[in-house]
Amino acid sequence: MSAIDASIRERIWQVVASIPAGNVATYGDVARLAGTPGAARHVGAVLHALPADSGLPWHRVVNAQGRLSLRPGTAAGRLQKTRLEAEGVLFSVNGRISLQRFRWQRLP
Repeated sequence: MSAIDASIRERIWQVVASIPAGNVATYGDVARLAGTPGAARHVGAVLHALPADSGLPWHRVVNAQGRLSLRPGTAAGRLQKTRLEAEGVLFSVNGRISLQRFRWQRLP
């Protein structure tokens, strides 16, 4: 985690904090909006390092296919899906979220 600059972490946190309820962003979207295009793995590392009681809406970040990156059978995976569903995000039968419908489009 120390390899990721503190200012990058802060920008990632700011982007994630601004994703509205009922919307999702991909790891790549967050990286691009944080000024680090192509650094989706950094976003994953920053979110993975959050404390369990973090108020940041980490659950709104999904992979580029509209799937949860956390394993569905884990407590964290179930929590992410439950939180998204509570916000009105729908999952298809194959476990995907329609990025066309639920992807956050940040205004310039």
